[in-house]
Amino acid sequence: MYSEDEAHIRALIETWMVATRAGDVEAVMGLMTDDVVFLMPGRPAMSRADFEAAAKLQAGDAGPRIDGTSEIQEVQVAGDWAFTWSQLSVTVTPPGGAAPPIVRSGPVLTLFRKERGRWLLARDANMLAVQAPPPT
Repeated sequence: MYSEDEAHIRALIETWMVATRAGDVEAVMGLMTDDVVFLMPGRPAMSRADFEAAAKLQAGDAGPRIDGTSEIQEVQVAGDWAFTWSQLSVTVTPPGGAAPPIVRSGPVLTLFRKERGRWLLARDANMLAVQAPPPT
């Protein structure tokens, strides 16, 4: 069984995945700190405002459908900080099937901070790479 903190962090990740799948930008934004930073290969660091703007552009019927899985490999809690590393796979399907889905997958290291008794995502570094489509 998990500690209470680990269970809360695992629930946050699951809530993030469900809200992303549903296109619920406000729910996702409520899961992160004000000073959150996202790090991705070949791109500049992304702030909370940058993340929100990108998420809002993708939300709704005109945006792509986003689905994914997060396989948590490790959770460590140290006071008001915690980290997870996981294997993440994200499939982005363009609206109307205009193009084939794009699958990105790879490891992710995420730092969480406990604020006012609640765990929030504070830093996220992902190494997602585009996966080649299966041979036809």
